[in-house]
Amino acid sequence: MVLCDVCGQALPLCRRQPRCPLRRHLETAHPEPGPPGSSCPGAPHECPFCGEAAGRELEEHVRERHGHLLGAPGTGGHIRDLELAQQLQSEEDKWQRSKEEKREREEFKKLQRQYGLDNSGGYKQQFLKNMEREVDRGRMQPFEYHKRKADMMESLAFGIDDGKTKTSGVIEALCKYYQNENKDVRRVWLSAGVDHFHSSLGDRGWGCGYRNFQMLLSSLLQNSLYRDCLRDTTLIPSIPKIQSMIEDAWREGFDPHGASHFNNRLHGSKAWIGACEIYSLLTNLRMKCQIIDFHKPTGPMGTHPRLFEWILHYYSTDNEGGAKVVCTSKPPIYLQHQGHSRTVVGIEEKKNKSLCLLLFDPGCSSQEMQKLLKQNSDGTNLKLLRKFMGSLKEKQYQIVAVDGVLSLEEKALCRVYQPSLAEEQGAQRLRPNHPMSSQLGRYN
Repeated sequence: MVLCDVCGQALPLCRRQPRCPLRRHLETAHPEPGPPGSSCPGAPHECPFCGEAAGRELEEHVRERHGHLLGAPGTGGHIRDLELAQQLQSEEDKWQRSKEEKREREEFKKLQRQYGLDNSGGYKQQFLKNMEREVDRGRMQPFEYHKRKADMMESLAFGIDDGKTKTSGVIEALCKYYQNENKDVRRVWLSAGVDHFHSSLGDRGWGCGYRNFQMLLSSLLQNSLYRDCLRDTTLIPSIPKIQSMIEDAWREGFDPHGASHFNNRLHGSKAWIGACEIYSLLTNLRMKCQIIDFHKPTGPMGTHPRLFEWILHYYSTDNEGGAKVVCTSKPPIYLQHQGHSRTVVGIEEKKNKSLCLLLFDPGCSSQEMQKLLKQNSDGTNLKLLRKFMGSLKEKQYQIVAVDGVLSLEEKALCRVYQPSLAEEQGAQRLRPNHPMSSQLGRYN
């Protein structure tokens, strides 16, 4: 016998299916309310998925037959879990790609700002912005602001540098100093006269290449050999004017690959320039010059002894003899490394045979440079210029050296020949990383 859990009625036991009498009794004597709208309140429950009558075992029926639709354990559940995992991974990958693309855009904009290619204006805009900042901080009076603005606008209108960052007479002062210096310098070679130019409010942070060109040009203008080439450039040009002069060289066909890097436009920007642009500009002015690429260290601890040897040879050629101080007629040398450039104005040979370069740095203020005009007996101020081998340990250096004048035919040949050499040698442009396409020699 089997007792009903609801009413306690004793029911006969079926040996083959013990639950059959109890099930029939429950369905007839104790029916559960049917679903809303059901026409037969006592009818057994139907499966909402397949419509099959399931009675009181509806939940068990759904789990066993349709568990994959509920994500329940079983083969179907595992398939749903896999699909969900794949969907989540896809969304994660999409989010990561979006994050990476955003980071790349920000890095690209940062590089554009760093190299002056972000269309934020050029020399004029930066000059005015920095002066306004000085006024706001109380470091400049309003009347001085308006005076300097007027002077700057006049300078830009005529395309001539205002000379306010220039220091003259340093080479002559060095010559006098070395004549009396007897400590450790065996011999010294100096460039022809060079004016020093330093960065101003308008080009601070990006104008070193332009300032070094001004230094080089100041020496060339004093040399009668280059007078014919420079008959249209009798005064030191302003930075925006130099930018226009480089664009003129590009239009003449010099360094087309480099020109495309700047979208053929420099004027009105804060774009950095390097050895390639200096070469193109000088060659377009009919200067016979070359770029020498010291593409790897050639000495211990990342030093560049061959760079020093090349510069010594440059100054000492045609200037042999026994004089301790040799004031040559050689123009200074443009020296470039990644992120900065300077001007070589001479080289010392110490009594122990070591070499030391003498450099004009556009980052050095005129106040500091003027100290060299009043040399003290121990030469302490020469620390501004001296660079020993251990001080020049960048991975790569390039120099631009001027040595003569080009005929019109030679200039045309330079324009035609120039793209191939650097491509064959795989040299790198020492500024924003970019293949170099100017005429270039490598020093191995």
